[in-house]
Amino acid sequence: MSTVTLTVNNTPQTREVEDRTLLVHFLRDHLGLTGTHVGCDTTQCGACTVIVDGRAVKSCTILAVAADGSSVTTIEGLATGDRLHDVQTAFHECHGLQCGFCTPGMIMASVDMIRRHDGVLDEQTIRHELEGNLCRCTGYHNIVEAVLMAAEKYRGEHHVAAE
Repeated sequence: MSTVTLTVNNTPQTREVEDRTLLVHFLRDHLGLTGTHVGCDTTQCGACTVIVDGRAVKSCTILAVAADGSSVTTIEGLATGDRLHDVQTAFHECHGLQCGFCTPGMIMASVDMIRRHDGVLDEQTIRHELEGNLCRCTGYHNIVEAVLMAAEKYRGEHHVAAE
């Protein structure tokens, strides 16, 4: 057993866990943050994507003890009070979901992608970067539209010119 301390959604969290506990299970089972989904446990689907120290990672591939001391943002930590994050709003407005299972991971991957590209994205780049996140329902069209919408808003708020 090991003691793991993480800052999750801006709140320090310390728990005693088995050394083999995956970050996804730490979040879900120890903290009750069930928005991070377990889809495959083999890094294939991306449903478990969270942001660790500013980068999107698949939380089924990292041990909780390896993340000790890190800052983690989950889907539950994106909204500010009752105000959804711009990517969440875009997914809602563009209907970038159907069953919703992949949605938290898609949103977290998209938040990181938009930040890394400073909001300057095109359809090809979005499709390429979301290859590690699987959706079995939508065919990705509406997801891509949602990311484009959120990226445009990001550029406007950060005064970034589109290329």
